[in-house]
Amino acid sequence: MAERFSGTVLRRKQDGYETRPAMGEIGLNHFAPYLMNRITARWNANMAEELKGHDITTAKMRALAVLAVSTSVTINELSVFAVTEQSTMSRTLDSLEEQGYIRRQPRPEDMRVRDVSITEEGRAAFEQIWPTMYDLFLQMFDGVEESEYRVFISTLHRVLHNIRKHEI
Repeated sequence: MAERFSGTVLRRKQDGYETRPAMGEIGLNHFAPYLMNRITARWNANMAEELKGHDITTAKMRALAVLAVSTSVTINELSVFAVTEQSTMSRTLDSLEEQGYIRRQPRPEDMRVRDVSITEEGRAAFEQIWPTMYDLFLQMFDGVEESEYRVFISTLHRVLHNIRKHEI
């Protein structure tokens, strides 16, 4: 595996034994999880700042984004898609429901399961914040060629497949 990563040693054999490099040998700026965390933290901070005027939190924005492209999902599915703890998602949905942005309905075949869907008011609220999301997305990928972006997305999907706990 290490041979695939030129310049960065992920694993190496020494005297027949597998060893791992020290963090200092790799360096933070070459350690993908560190970079992904920095990017995500900056994205979230930028979004939170931009969303203040809309009475929308990043958790609400994520939920509305997922629901804007789904017919309905369960709370568990929404938690996975929105990358939010289920307890946080439940509180977020309470607030979104109070705002009239979502509706929760029991599933006819299993009354214990609640399907969550976006309302017209929720769709309108998301359409107001979408331009901001898209502009920040464009800013984040400024100078990245379309072909580089496609490879990046493909790589992210492979990495997600390697670490995911859910099939979605």
